[in-house]
Amino acid sequence: MASVLVTGSADGIGRETAATLVGLGHRVVLHARDAARAGQALAAVPGAAGVVIGDLASLDQTRELAAAVEPCDVVVHNAGLGGGLPERTVTDDGLELLFQVNVLAPYLLTALMPRPRRLVYLTSGLESQGVADLDDLQHERGPWNGMQAYSDSKLLDVVLAFAVARRWPDVISNAVDPGWIKTKLGGPNATDELPKGADTQVWLATSDDPAATVTGRYFKWREDLRANPAAYDVEVQDRLLDACAEITGVKLT
Repeated sequence: MASVLVTGSADGIGRETAATLVGLGHRVVLHARDAARAGQALAAVPGAAGVVIGDLASLDQTRELAAAVEPCDVVVHNAGLGGGLPERTVTDDGLELLFQVNVLAPYLLTALMPRPRRLVYLTSGLESQGVADLDDLQHERGPWNGMQAYSDSKLLDVVLAFAVARRWPDVISNAVDPGWIKTKLGGPNATDELPKGADTQVWLATSDDPAATVTGRYFKWREDLRANPAAYDVEVQDRLLDACAEITGVKLT
């Protein structure tokens, strides 16, 4: 039995991942951004060990979330926002919303929580269209393009997964594209069902299959694929970690 935290598990792929892990006999802690969604999560996954609350659009709440979670064997960084924002949105921390929730929050949780044995970072196939512009991480220059900002954030999630794999060789750290799944984020035209979207994360979180115990890889449907070339660039990895450390005041050690 593994102990697993699944962020963003009040609905969608995160909830499916958590429910599948519970069904397999693992100890699962859910996460929701507020009390109302926490109640929904517990009702939907009644076998969960508990739920932690924290809005990842807040640095303070993300820090509190990291402090509230007991050490886990596995953390699945599932929470994220889609690219449908019509304009650039700034949080109370003065940070661009997509970057803060999709990239900075998993970085901060990774840096603050006790090291698990395995880390899984959810990305998207749109990472292939992402640009790792380390000089404009928060899209302060040029016109706003929500889908490009989303694609960029999903590339940076892969960069983060690979950077952690390189910095922490004792931790298995991988990125997963779950596919185009029928969820609120995936939209009504998505082609694939929830179980397919959760399967690879569950496998990477718990399996002793040699194919699931590699690190620094990019998976889709249990297949080890090549990610955007920028994700393998050590300079890009280090610059992203440095930028996140500067913004949050927390260094990944």
